[in-house]
Amino acid sequence: MQITPGPLLSKINSPEDLKHLRDVELVQLCDELRDYIVDHVSIFGGHFGASLGVVELTVALHHVFRTPYDQLVWDVGHQAYGHKILTGRKEKFHTNRVYKGLSGFPKRSESEYDAFGVGHSSTSISAALGMAMASKHKGEIDRQHIAVIGDGAMTGGMAFEAMNHAGVSNSNLLIILNDNCMSIDPNVGALKDYLTDITTSQTYNKFRDEIWTMLGKISKFGPNARDIVAKFEGSVKSFLLKQSNLFESLNLRYFGPVDGHDVNHLVHVLNDLKKIPGPKILHCVTVKGKGYKLAEEDQTTWHAPGKFDKITGEIHKTIRDKPQPPKYQDVFGHTLVELAKADNTIMGITPAMPSGSSLNIMMQEMPDRAFDVGIAEQHAVTFSAGLATQGLTPFCNIYSSFMQRAYDQVVHDVCIQKLPVVLCMDRAGVAGADGPTHHGAYDIAYMRCLPHMVVSAPMNEEELRNLMYTASKYKQGPFSIRYPRGNGVMPNWRTSLKEIEIGKGRCIHEGTDVAFLTFGTVGNMAEEARKMLAHEGVDAALYDMRFAKPLDEQMLHHIFKTHTRIITVEDGCLMGGFGSAIVEFMSDHQYHANVIRLGMPDKIVEHGEQSELYTECGYDTMAMVAAAKKLVSASVLV
Repeated sequence: MQITPGPLLSKINSPEDLKHLRDVELVQLCDELRDYIVDHVSIFGGHFGASLGVVELTVALHHVFRTPYDQLVWDVGHQAYGHKILTGRKEKFHTNRVYKGLSGFPKRSESEYDAFGVGHSSTSISAALGMAMASKHKGEIDRQHIAVIGDGAMTGGMAFEAMNHAGVSNSNLLIILNDNCMSIDPNVGALKDYLTDITTSQTYNKFRDEIWTMLGKISKFGPNARDIVAKFEGSVKSFLLKQSNLFESLNLRYFGPVDGHDVNHLVHVLNDLKKIPGPKILHCVTVKGKGYKLAEEDQTTWHAPGKFDKITGEIHKTIRDKPQPPKYQDVFGHTLVELAKADNTIMGITPAMPSGSSLNIMMQEMPDRAFDVGIAEQHAVTFSAGLATQGLTPFCNIYSSFMQRAYDQVVHDVCIQKLPVVLCMDRAGVAGADGPTHHGAYDIAYMRCLPHMVVSAPMNEEELRNLMYTASKYKQGPFSIRYPRGNGVMPNWRTSLKEIEIGKGRCIHEGTDVAFLTFGTVGNMAEEARKMLAHEGVDAALYDMRFAKPLDEQMLHHIFKTHTRIITVEDGCLMGGFGSAIVEFMSDHQYHANVIRLGMPDKIVEHGEQSELYTECGYDTMAMVAAAKKLVSASVLV
């Protein structure tokens, strides 16, 4: 279905078309752009509230600055839909997040207007500062560099590292703080309170308006006048807010707060700011979901609601006539509460993803034992390590691709000290429409190389519960559990809890012709492949290994003594992954077999439905069937 843009938006094919729009036309364009986003997301799905909140800011930025020469970096990128539509991708926008279509995030290979590829939080200031210093080195003194970062992303330590550097860089950098008091879940931490103090001070805002007016009136007298006004403004902020200005203490010129939904005022402010040299920050107050009442009122639900009726606001859900398997994240959330009720040492930790990880279930029932630490994966891991030193059992839940940010802490603060921290990695394997920044491709490889680390993955919901129970009892060191995004396979998943022997796999089915060795939920696809092969006269064995480290060596000795045709399957990278562990075992023990490893190849996997990506990467059910037939028909390695 093709969405028709409004009369003004239909004429906008690049930012150059915005340059000569009048004030009233800018307002009209904002209205049409917001309607276009609502129409598309309601029909095709995607991220929602973040882009609605920056419509006016997006239009103002492209109106004032000379993109792509002036470089615009969007932090995370959830809010960049309007940016994509205004930069020549309007006709393709219906393919957003669809397999082989537009990426859901800014992507350098997609457009020259996407100055930096994003997807993870708190990177924009560092990237824009690097660009600014490069421009300075090349003598491009007129080139502007803008980082748009949300208040949630501002809590990430990397953002403060970048601001600390920017303050001494003398670079042409503009940081725009998009302050909507929200991340995906409600924002946490002291910075939230600090920003609230600034934006709610009526006395300060009155003075701020007067200062801006004065700046506009006397700017014609030269930069000295602007310097005087800036110093006066800083003193007013410090006095009226009864605290020093956090940003100016980092040597960043602070301006604002300004209304992020007044496009013409934003244009005025941005035109003034681009004339002021050096690093500076504009505090822009917005409403996430602006213009769609339901999204304004419930910003978490409407962050990425899926398809919905834009008139009624009803989010479309598939109605099933029988019980359906739960999401793995919900199994985690409910099981953790169950475990915590029986064991008062258990604590829950997440970096800003309580709803995404379902830790919010524990936060509601046991608020004193569950912690949302904000967008701070490194802190989450070391905080968990600190809890573990005191005899507590922390379950630290971080998306697989986000755990990469905390890898140093996993090594130094957890593994070296052999602390019993349970690292639960949600969204392991291909994550779907969010694409390469969110695929949990590497955790098997990067966890199995660490001393003391247990590396596990459940085949189904029952196994997830049992692994969590086992991890809660394991005190010899760190324990990692990976599981995918989406639904499981067991409608009746509330099984009794059983402790699993560490490093012990299980035989699902014995066979003589070929053996499938699987790690994680891909074992369910292997079971389907086994059944299909049986109909074709191929007797396939299936082993759910459960642990990539330590390996079930007793089971592996049995497998290699009875099979010369082996297929390993994993929802992760082949290099250094589960299949590699099996081949290493084979080599170490001088076994000889034909081994085919199925998993994610050595390439960046783009976005698409999980099933589409399984097929592309060659480890869906049919790929397993094909691999088995190939082995059976081939001569046996001697």
